[in-house]
Amino acid sequence: MSKIKLLIHEVFKQGEIDSRRNKKNGIAVFLSVYLKETLKLSIDERTLVRYYDAFIAETIKEMNIEPYKLDIFSKYIGYEDFSDFSRTFVKKDEMANKTTVKIKVDEDEQSLSDKFSNLNINITNEQHFKMPEFLKQNGLGIMEIALLICLVTGNVVFSNNKKMTNTSSFPLGFMSGIQSGIEKKYMYWNGEKYIATDSSYIRPGLDVVAMNEHQFLHFKKIMRKDTLTDVNALGRTWYSKYNNEVEFFTDDGIDPDNGRELRKSTSLIIYKYAGKQKDSVEIEE
Repeated sequence: MSKIKLLIHEVFKQGEIDSRRNKKNGIAVFLSVYLKETLKLSIDERTLVRYYDAFIAETIKEMNIEPYKLDIFSKYIGYEDFSDFSRTFVKKDEMANKTTVKIKVDEDEQSLSDKFSNLNINITNEQHFKMPEFLKQNGLGIMEIALLICLVTGNVVFSNNKKMTNTSSFPLGFMSGIQSGIEKKYMYWNGEKYIATDSSYIRPGLDVVAMNEHQFLHFKKIMRKDTLTDVNALGRTWYSKYNNEVEFFTDDGIDPDNGRELRKSTSLIIYKYAGKQKDSVEIEE
């Protein structure tokens, strides 16, 4: 799928969320008004409908879109411009054949030669590798993800195609995409995790705050509560209870959706509101 097609998909997806409409014409009308008022882009809703038909419905031939429009569309969904979107956007597609993770090794580590400055980890579906649901949903740290991939696949290759030996010892740096996110000045909560941005204002309804590196990297809502058990969640997750609804998070702090202070998950809370454990004996406080 081309980057332009991906961009149009994401713009209409965000437009559906913001407008609370699910028809292309209604979303197009909303986008036309919103983009003009907030991002100074004058674009007719009929043009947006044609973009939908060309890039999403694929009922008409794809067309060219002016670069400045692509930049503004990218800003609407939280990117600096189309170049930033093309460079950093990753489509969530479980059927993708290959995932490449690039990790930059600390250049100040004198024990490593310059040829080890870039580490590439390739995961292909030939090995039928599938990351456990809990790990995908709960967002492990960079180090944990890298080590997990290395252990499961054994497919760690340096630029000269030599595999890393078990005796190698080195500090791993941040992935390039994560690092670029941390360097941004602000972030906002999208309902699941914090998204980095350079703008102090994105759109109505989003509370843009100063970048907090720890929260950006580690604080996420657990979207698949049914994957939680005493084994993988007790002592490692926190929860917020509001109107008898419980949400689980990967780190301590404040629930961004309701402002309530999080509490550490207990066996009973996990049993009642997530994966059920038969031997739960704790009493809810």
